[in-house]
Amino acid sequence: MDQSATDPSPAERINPPQLSPPTGFSHAVTVTGSRLVFLAGQTALDPDGKVVGATLPEQFEAALGNLLTALRAAGGTPSGLARVTVYATDVADYRAHAAELGRIWRRLAGREYPAMAVIGVARLWDEQAMVEVDGVAVLPDGT
Repeated sequence: MDQSATDPSPAERINPPQLSPPTGFSHAVTVTGSRLVFLAGQTALDPDGKVVGATLPEQFEAALGNLLTALRAAGGTPSGLARVTVYATDVADYRAHAAELGRIWRRLAGREYPAMAVIGVARLWDEQAMVEVDGVAVLPDGT
């Protein structure tokens, strides 16, 4: 669901024409608001602490869902995400699924993208985890 249509965003996306057009991220994000939320890295753990999902897209959907659950619990919405970092154990697999991952992002977080980076890592805390997502968000004034 696109939160930007219903919630005023405390984040403004900036994509200068001098830079390559961004796909699935924003080049810069400015934020206004009274509080920042630092979101811990989330993997595809279910409530029992077990990694779910056999594919990278399945795990990405669960990890992003976990990140958004933490954000909402702090009083934020996806439109307030200013920075997200994705840690992937196989960057080639991540790139191969980029279109599908973009569809998952838009379905869960909307069409507004934060400043983002994807970083290849040898492994994550849970060996079965293929992807981890962390971020920084701003809460709207008055939250």
